[in-house]
Amino acid sequence: MKIVVSRLIQSRQSLSQFHAIAASRSGRYLSTDSNQVDEPFKVEEAETVNVPPPPNDKLLVLGGNGFVGSHILREALDRGVVVSSLSRSGRSSLHDSWANNITWHQGNLLSPDSWKEAFNGVTAVISCVGGFGSNSYMYKINGTANINAIRVAAEKGVKRFVYISAADFGVVNYVLQGYYEGKRAAETELLTKFPYGGVILRPGFIYGTRTFGSMKVPLGIVGSPLEMVLQHAKPLNQLPFVGPLFTPPVNVTAVAKVAVRAATDPVFPPGLIDAHGILRYSQQRSR
Repeated sequence: MKIVVSRLIQSRQSLSQFHAIAASRSGRYLSTDSNQVDEPFKVEEAETVNVPPPPNDKLLVLGGNGFVGSHILREALDRGVVVSSLSRSGRSSLHDSWANNITWHQGNLLSPDSWKEAFNGVTAVISCVGGFGSNSYMYKINGTANINAIRVAAEKGVKRFVYISAADFGVVNYVLQGYYEGKRAAETELLTKFPYGGVILRPGFIYGTRTFGSMKVPLGIVGSPLEMVLQHAKPLNQLPFVGPLFTPPVNVTAVAKVAVRAATDPVFPPGLIDAHGILRYSQQRSR
């Protein structure tokens, strides 16, 4: 009987040693105390990081000689991206030295045969194309022109496409029917052709210093204070009828920063980003 008990004790000791070795190899010990519980593994939500783009990135900006487009071009150059621009007027009238580092293409997006070659070797596209006029004209410029570009980009194997659209402003949508119908048609096409690499930015009023001929208009005098107030008033956007009027203005540099990041960061989430989202992404700290 003593022999049996002795062997049982030895067996329990051996089993305890085995568990201890196994636990030490896995990097954690299992407690036998009922009052102690292993802490669960903590998993933090993933976040995109502002990192320099790969050296082989080639970005094409549609409408690069406009107000928003020119800021996007400069932001892309600052991030070390190879950049080209496509617009109806071709080379920008800007005399800044950085403009010499841009490859300028001329073409009309309503006539695809005139500009398809500009998409050769391009890895990402940002479209700032849009305009005002009659309803039929606004639909063509905001809708058809961008849809043509999206389709050609898909055919050419472009990886990411960022579209600068516009926020809803309630009753304004009916006044500018062709403008918004065109924008939404282009958005639908983008999400269809680029379900994993399509990003739509919907800013409201974009402010910054605009140049009209030889005159510069500092729109930030009005836009900056409104942005500071309205960016913290997001619940007001949910008010019926007047809610969209509380969409905060966005600085043009913020739009450019987020647009370039969305075009060059492979883990940037696809889909719609409203004015509040643009402000949030633009304020994230670079790493």
